[in-house]
Amino acid sequence: MAGEVVAALRAELGAEVVLTGGDIPERNRDDWSGLPPTQPLAVLRPRTTEEVAAALRVCHAHRQPVVPQGGLTGLCGGGRAGESEVALSVERMVGVEEIDPTTATMTVQAGTPLERVQQAADEAGFFVPLDLGARGSCAIGGNISTNAGGNRVIRYGMTREMVLGLEVVLADGTVLPSLNKLIKNNAGIDLKHLFIGSEGTLGVVTRAVLRLQPKPTSVQAAFCALADFGAVLALLQAARAGLGPALSAFEVMWHDYYHFATTRLGARAPIPADQPLYVLVEAQGTDEVADAARFESWLERTLETGIIADAALAQSLADTRAFWGVRDAVAEFRSVLGPEHASFDIGLPTGEMGAYVEDCRARLEEALPGIISLFYGHVGDGNIHIVASVPGAAKQPKDMIDPIVYGLVRDRRGTVSAEHGIGTRKKRWLPYSRSPEEVAVMRTLKQALDPLGILNPGKVF
Repeated sequence: MAGEVVAALRAELGAEVVLTGGDIPERNRDDWSGLPPTQPLAVLRPRTTEEVAAALRVCHAHRQPVVPQGGLTGLCGGGRAGESEVALSVERMVGVEEIDPTTATMTVQAGTPLERVQQAADEAGFFVPLDLGARGSCAIGGNISTNAGGNRVIRYGMTREMVLGLEVVLADGTVLPSLNKLIKNNAGIDLKHLFIGSEGTLGVVTRAVLRLQPKPTSVQAAFCALADFGAVLALLQAARAGLGPALSAFEVMWHDYYHFATTRLGARAPIPADQPLYVLVEAQGTDEVADAARFESWLERTLETGIIADAALAQSLADTRAFWGVRDAVAEFRSVLGPEHASFDIGLPTGEMGAYVEDCRARLEEALPGIISLFYGHVGDGNIHIVASVPGAAKQPKDMIDPIVYGLVRDRRGTVSAEHGIGTRKKRWLPYSRSPEEVAVMRTLKQALDPLGILNPGKVF
């Protein structure tokens, strides 16, 4: 059967599009989840929506499982294709097709790297607010399929908020040409929301219409040290009240992360590592002089209240980049801790976060003395990231770490995935955040749109 499927795909698409055996590139065998590399039955690299549709028609006729792939920067194993599965990569479907200044929209192909999307918007005088550390490698189609979050959710929301329209190919090859440009469009059910965040289990995103934002012309930033999590909550409230809609990022780092980043990951320390918590506050505006004066005045007032123990104000773009360098140092975890370290992306009510971190750190240390546990996150949007690693362990004891991290999330009615998706790594823990009734509805949607179960099988649920 495998040979028949490959032969049918080659007959339909051509040998150049269908790669097998030693011709399969290394990049299509792995993602950033830390799971072992896999060898797909074949890798399809279509160039157009029509080729995606043709590929899925063939696979549907043969009941052949298909795993959509984008930039393969996911951390949950959602893009890994097994030896009996076909990987469908959108890596050659790249390009910004249109920027419409009158509607402030961009039409883009799914395989386009996020950084290229950002640059195209910038050159046209607009701004794409979605931003994450993998910007140079991740594909916009994958960002949409996982509803990526990133650094500026506190102001602009998740990826879902910037998507106006989608072109999607269903499991049987049907093309949904829903490239809507309208902000207001209540003509029936908004189908795009079925596919945003569904991790390629309901359809393959091929093109998207993105809503663009006005381009900020000024960026102000401060790096603050705080004595406890109560002060963090007070600073967040002060930032929302004093900076209003200009507040674009509120990144919190506990001392363990800050010390590790500035001593082991090569980041430059903006202020001494002598406080329990650190916050990077960023504001974006359109008037450099007025914005700088307003931000500095706000920071001075906040310092006078005693909320902040110490602070550094960015005096230049280089300073701002250095501040972000501390937060973006997470990209170096693999090189220092190894690819097998445990990483988590959880969501909690903001007021619960301080107690959660203290409880989680204590329970991890009790179960695994000497464990490295690092806590950081966006916090203003309810998101904490955790990295845990037992030094010198031949294999990281994730079977002991995961229940502690996720059990405490369940106890506080949080989510086991704030922005990275479920994939295969978090399937076991999905019931900690979603009820049986919710999962049943997910299965109903899956059955309706992919009755043969060929799209990304075994992922999410």
